[in-house]
Amino acid sequence: MSPFLLTRTLPEDATEAALRADVQHGLSRTPKSLPPKWFYDAHGSELFERITELPEYYPTRAEREILLDRAADIAAATGARTLVELGSGSSEKTRFLLDALTGLRLYVPVDVSESALTQAGHALIAERPALDVHALIADFTAAMTLPDTPGPRLLAFLGGTVGNLLPAERAAFLSGVRALLSPGDALLLGTDLVKDETVLVRAYDDAAGVTAAFNKNVLTVVNRELGADFDPGAFDHVALWDAGAEWIEMRLRSRTEQTVKVRALGLAVDFAPGEELRTEISAKFRREGVRSELAAAGLELAHWWTDREERFALSLSVVG
Repeated sequence: MSPFLLTRTLPEDATEAALRADVQHGLSRTPKSLPPKWFYDAHGSELFERITELPEYYPTRAEREILLDRAADIAAATGARTLVELGSGSSEKTRFLLDALTGLRLYVPVDVSESALTQAGHALIAERPALDVHALIADFTAAMTLPDTPGPRLLAFLGGTVGNLLPAERAAFLSGVRALLSPGDALLLGTDLVKDETVLVRAYDDAAGVTAAFNKNVLTVVNRELGADFDPGAFDHVALWDAGAEWIEMRLRSRTEQTVKVRALGLAVDFAPGEELRTEISAKFRREGVRSELAAAGLELAHWWTDREERFALSLSVVG
């Protein structure tokens, strides 16, 4: 095969259709909400890269530490010949796995962004001429089919992104992942761990205001793509810890009574003073909870690794 192959499994207009459906549904319900995937246009992705470098935002550093320390153990436990990464983005942390997986023949990054896949794929091939990359434009939260690839396969879902899914969505996602795996394949899952509330809230409400700008970027995306007239300055960034659900919520709180029009949908949305629009949940996990959720999907937790401060975990489940 060619060193770089790109396959599209989403229709050309799938992103626009999904945005329209999410905005229609999310702004017409009570309480209002928008999915966090709409943060990530080019500017939003730049802002998130800045977030990962902030002193308050520990997850990226903690996960990188685990990968650096444990990549050889992951390689030994899996013997993977194919690495599949969901939500691959820039594939920056993936390089630790690529270096350790000495028998690897193929890397399959999966993302909704064609530009991110192309840029990251060509960069990896330039660094590793022997590596084949088969990029897949797909939505990993929907039904998905992987290309025919040599096994055993290691499917990686890093960054704690699984925490952005509600419990029922996580259950459906993990069951879908299990259906993709064959005996000998493995799932490497990144999960942020429950910890002190102050540490958690600071990670999502940094002193420099970068996360606030990132949160408000979803309004800019809706304005640009659907002709809405949100005024980002009319909303405040809110991050709070829900101790019962054990997740962080990011919200946008309306400063005043206002009506927002979304021209492409013929929609007028009223906000009361102080009314909040939820833009993200980020669930935090405990080891036994992760084990239980994996087991419910037919996956058995085989290895559990944390960073030295036990802030973040990578779990490995091998299919028997």
